Amino acid sequence: MKALVFQGPSRTSWRDVPDPGIKDAADAIVRVDTVTICGTDLHIVKGDVPEVVPGRVLGHEAVGTVVEIGGDVSTVSPGDRVLISCISACGRCRFCRGAQYGQCRGGGGWVLGHTIDGTQAEYVRVPFADLSVHPLPGAVDSDDAVLLADIFPTSYEVGVLNGNVRPGDTVVVVGAGPIGLAAVITARLYSPDRIIAVDLAESRLTTARALGADATVSASEEPERLVEDLTDGLGADVAMEAVGIPETFEMCTRMVRPGGRVANIGVHGKPAVLHLEDLWIKDVTITTGLVDTHSTPMLLGMMAAGRLPSASLVTHRFELGQMEEAYDIFSRAAETGALKVTLGGPQHNAVSVPDLP
Repeated sequence: MKALVFQGPSRTSWRDVPDPGIKDAADAIVRVDTVTICGTDLHIVKGDVPEVVPGRVLGHEAVGTVVEIGGDVSTVSPGDRVLISCISACGRCRFCRGAQYGQCRGGGGWVLGHTIDGTQAEYVRVPFADLSVHPLPGAVDSDDAVLLADIFPTSYEVGVLNGNVRPGDTVVVVGAGPIGLAAVITARLYSPDRIIAVDLAESRLTTARALGADATVSASEEPERLVEDLTDGLGADVAMEAVGIPETFEMCTRMVRPGGRVANIGVHGKPAVLHLEDLWIKDVTITTGLVDTHSTPMLLGMMAAGRLPSASLVTHRFELGQMEEAYDIFSRAAETGALKVTLGGPQHNAVSVPDLP
């Protein structure tokens, strides 16, 4: 089969690799029908995630069709259309028993495209299939469903829930890429007073406004002053970091009010300065986290009911064999306007940018 293979920092190739097979009775083999690229994949390609070794098939998000199952799998069967979660869960360790699947110590956690071969391929082996794939209702489009593999549960759990967004809050989302935009959407579920989105790209700020941000500001135009002005000098109740660089994390710590919460969502490849000389007296809570995906069934139900807007997030579509072109478009998002790119069958053969709502 064909797959995208990491060959070292700044080097990948779409090439032939052996087909995956059942290794454990809890495995499923899934034919990949729709797959996407994550900002974390870009971090891997840049060399920010040293655990990913050359030769690894990348990717941790996909929708596909089950083609084979191990003897212990009971929740899906060959022919089922499924969502592949970015997190695999053994279901037995102390963390899985507490629904902290991202911290699984039984061989799961974030393994796809990280410590085992991932989803940017024609077929993928999914471990612990009973807890790591989700049957999809026919009414949910694949381009929408694939957003539930990572960005929606990540933004909701690591951003909204960790940040403890409450009615009446002022919420700042720094970074209006796919994760940040999903954070805007899911934060609105809790009726904050206002959501402020910060980004360098005007196209992303336009999308943020369309998806529910009450105010937007370029990162180059003193966003901290805007937050101060809108809150009478108090600061944001919740500041979400959705980029993964030191500058944006430190910006969030300056924007948050005394007693506020900083929810770091971004994947960081470099150290950030924690200014405790300023923060120690402010009663600020800072959270980090890897998504657990415990919210995926709930979010899937909301999407099936039409209550989770997502149409504006997929901006470009490709055939699966156009993986390297898709990476190029996605990596140059400031120039191309890319948010989420999806790859799949012939129905994806045109590169397109849909109109904003």
